[in-house]
Amino acid sequence: PDLCPNMIATQAKLVYQLNKYYNERCQARKAAIAKTIREVCKVVSDVLKEVEVQEPRFISSLSEIDARYEGMEVISPNEFEVVLYLNQMGVFNFVDDGSLPGCAVLKLSDGRKRSMSLWVEFITASGYLSARKIRSRFQTLVAQAVDKCSYRDVVKMVADTSEVKLRIRERYVVQITPAFKCTGIWPRSAAQWPMPHIPWPGPNRVAEVKAEGFNLLSKECYSLTGKQSSAESDAWVLQFSEAENRLLMGGCRKKCLSVLKTLRDRHLELPGQPLNNYHMKTLLLYECEKHPRETDWDESCLGDRLNGILLQLISCLQCRRCPHYFLPNLDLFQGKPHSALEAAAKQTWRLAREILTNAKTRIVFIHLEKELGGGDRQGAFHHRSRSDELSAGAQVYWACRTHGSRSEPTQLLTVIKT
Repeated sequence: PDLCPNMIATQAKLVYQLNKYYNERCQARKAAIAKTIREVCKVVSDVLKEVEVQEPRFISSLSEIDARYEGMEVISPNEFEVVLYLNQMGVFNFVDDGSLPGCAVLKLSDGRKRSMSLWVEFITASGYLSARKIRSRFQTLVAQAVDKCSYRDVVKMVADTSEVKLRIRERYVVQITPAFKCTGIWPRSAAQWPMPHIPWPGPNRVAEVKAEGFNLLSKECYSLTGKQSSAESDAWVLQFSEAENRLLMGGCRKKCLSVLKTLRDRHLELPGQPLNNYHMKTLLLYECEKHPRETDWDESCLGDRLNGILLQLISCLQCRRCPHYFLPNLDLFQGKPHSALEAAAKQTWRLAREILTNAKTRIVFIHLEKELGGGDRQGAFHHRSRSDELSAGAQVYWACRTHGSRSEPTQLLTVIKT
């Protein structure tokens, strides 16, 4: 249907303000983070050099390629994760039977090959390569390296965690995670992706993504709470960062993600830490499925895509469930306090409301902080996801996907009094 002139003008103004916000806020955030990464990587590289001297099996894979550090993930402007890729996974079979959501185990393909493994002392009696044992050894090595490295006056280990975390200059936290890179295979628990009736991302891109593979990380897996400790000890966490980044190529997808990250950093950093930038990335991937045509990702559609993602975020927060994009049985909100999720839903609605209703003014982006301090007028936004009833005040055309399945997007027109 043709849009009336007023709607076209409002949309144009929203795109203008988004571009202004991107140029003024997002680019400043990127520049500041890039500067921080260079500073942080100097320290981490020095620590890892000391680790390698003590234990040659832990070779630093942190390298700068095209002004990017491979293996460096930005969690927030002050929090980072460095993935340290390990060698020689060959004598192990990848076992992914779904019993450990978001995780898998590495089991010796042949018991007679135990002595052939580079990691022989970390193999359990049952033949599993223990993620926790490797991490424990690595933590000891890093603690020793911190005391010896040339940056020892500005870096220290974070205590009371089984993770390997460094605090740098009392401002930044860097987690260093041992990992194996898995290429040429695809996890059984992600076998439902992509569903045949969803046209995005297309067969060529799917082939590229699956060839890119995934990582197995040695880190705490919060989905295993209450499981047997031995399973938790042996399990490796599945990670798909390279695959996700490949999917977000083209159109305004990465620009949209940059805006979402900036909005989260500035307005959704809340007590209990209910939201991180990975939630934003996940919802962006779902939005790509809902809007599979490349024309849906023209610069002129950026405002519509942003609104859709924020409203889907409200929905997920209200029903306290955010399924992992590749592993829908894994809930990314697991373990988050319900009160924190509720507070995040209210704050996200304030944010979405300002963008929806004030696109014609400069207030929405440049002075958003002042607006978000105002009252919280709540209506009743009803969106059915399975049997969940959500409330979050809205007057929107809302396209959503059913949680935990790959069904066709359900389109609802909801008119609410606010």
